[in-house]
Amino acid sequence: MVIKQLNYDEYKGKQYKAEIRSDKYLSIEPEGEGFSIEWKKADNEIVEPLTDDMLSEWLDNPIAYGAFEGDTLIGFVEGFFEDWNNRYRISNICVFATDLRSKGVGTALLEKIMEDAVKSGARMAVLETQSYNSKAISFYKKNGFELIGFDRYAYSNDGPKEHNMRIEMGKKL
Repeated sequence: MVIKQLNYDEYKGKQYKAEIRSDKYLSIEPEGEGFSIEWKKADNEIVEPLTDDMLSEWLDNPIAYGAFEGDTLIGFVEGFFEDWNNRYRISNICVFATDLRSKGVGTALLEKIMEDAVKSGARMAVLETQSYNSKAISFYKKNGFELIGFDRYAYSNDGPKEHNMRIEMGKKL
């Protein structure tokens, strides 16, 4: 596997597909004056197909890296410096095939983008994931990120019922 910087013009708007699988979700429920946060086992395996674009229009001067096996792109990471709050946003990290996960591809991509985060002078690296993406949350925690916020209704008015809430994670630099 080789990690290479991706050419913005070549990859901007290129669509990718992946799948998220999980047997548990992070439950975030109002409790008293705060919230209770705990892992709960899903009744059935959660399977979420993911189709998205690389290097979306809203990104502000993004940089992206790809993991390659030969000429085949097997995963990528993208991020950018958020000037307004002095943080580095990792806007996407994905290893496409589930059988390639837990083999060091995501770790290599995260380490590479974190080099840019540190070089940028940002005070913190941040990213978003979903409450049902237990493997991603565990991966980020293993790499020093912590839960820094959540939005129970970011994606729909049924977020808690669908186990699909926005989770914000961060790591101080």
